[in-house]
Amino acid sequence: MALRTKTHWIGVVLDAPDARDLARFYERLLGWTIYGDEANWVTLAPSKDAGYNLAFQTEPKYQRPVWPAEDGKPQMSMHLDLEVDDLEQAVEHAVQAGAEPAEFQPQQNVRVMLDPAGHPFCLYVDDPPTADK
Repeated sequence: MALRTKTHWIGVVLDAPDARDLARFYERLLGWTIYGDEANWVTLAPSKDAGYNLAFQTEPKYQRPVWPAEDGKPQMSMHLDLEVDDLEQAVEHAVQAGAEPAEFQPQQNVRVMLDPAGHPFCLYVDDPPTADK
């Protein structure tokens, strides 16, 4: 039996020192709407019936992850991939929203960014298929 409900929402939750601050960052970045706002839990989605959301939970003992990973330091446990049309414009928008580019950039068509709580996320342009592929 697959996990399924009538509405079938799928969400990703990011811990942060302040759920509201991080939710506001992603609201600016993605242009989504905050639908649930409690002291320690905020939910953001593109619409009420999207079927997916991002949620943010206040974690008082949160430690900012290090990327790329370093021995003995908190490591990221996941990251978000966001496809964009124009990489340079998307990076500029993300920086204006409050992100910062990571020092290490492993791919030409991807920019690793860090949100205000240090969670890595990737902005990328999809390479068009070539005849060789």
